[in-house]
Amino acid sequence: MSALHETNQQYKILRLKQVIDLTGLSRSTIYDLLNAKSTRHDSTFPKSIKLTECSVGWVEREVHEWIESRVAKSRV
Repeated sequence: MSALHETNQQYKILRLKQVIDLTGLSRSTIYDLLNAKSTRHDSTFPKSIKLTECSVGWVEREVHEWIESRVAKSRV
């Protein structure tokens, strides 16, 4: 696999609908996890990145790593 292909895989961007589908969480829960003032705040949840003035996305690898960490915690 070429270095360029690996870089593209590493930084694939997911939109909110895809994050919802992968995590099984609702839109409001995702934003609560990101909100430091929320009682449901989770500092380990992947931060969104600003794509344009009005849109955000998440790095796919980071979302998968977060899911894997949740699975690992549930197996202890």
